Amino acid sequence: MNILTAVFGSEGKVKVMRLFLFNPYSAYNLTAVSKRAQISPREAREHIKTLVRARLIRSRMIVDKNLSSKKKIRAWTLNQKFPQKTALQDFFIDITSISKNDLLSRLSRVGRLRLVILSGIFIHDLESRVDILIVGEHLKKRSIETAILSLEARIGRELTYAVFETSDFTYRLSVYDKLVRDVLDYPHQVVLDRLGLEQRQSR
Repeated sequence: MNILTAVFGSEGKVKVMRLFLFNPYSAYNLTAVSKRAQISPREAREHIKTLVRARLIRSRMIVDKNLSSKKKIRAWTLNQKFPQKTALQDFFIDITSISKNDLLSRLSRVGRLRLVILSGIFIHDLESRVDILIVGEHLKKRSIETAILSLEARIGRELTYAVFETSDFTYRLSVYDKLVRDVLDYPHQVVLDRLGLEQRQSR
């Protein structure tokens, strides 16, 4: 039994909490909660009831995009006014953090890595445009997608990532590309640097 399960009672409940905490502005109906948390609808309903009673999440009506009639259905979203919201988000991020070796192991088959930078959720910033920036040569799209999916399963949130071949990244760096600067000019964590980027930045 992991720490989160021991503290919060069940793995299913942890998955539902993580879903809402790590996707604070999204609303999910019962089917979506069940699917994203990979638990039965019955279990999802019970955990939703518990979290509503605790006021961690709240219900709202949303338009069901799958229906041509645009019928509204009940969904749930994180309660932005929950007093311990930020503390819980930080706790869940810390307890599910991924080590440098684990991350590089998951990315080991994507190609010749030159630079890996973590941002976004990995540094407690849920508003960042990018969670992972990957730079290298002969990068394999399908392998990257597989690696990202494995990380998403571990973390419980859809990750935003940017992938560049080294030549493309070097060019973007030279012309102050906005996406690249949005990562480098704000807090981030360098996991792998074979481009000497940190030395360049410190000049």
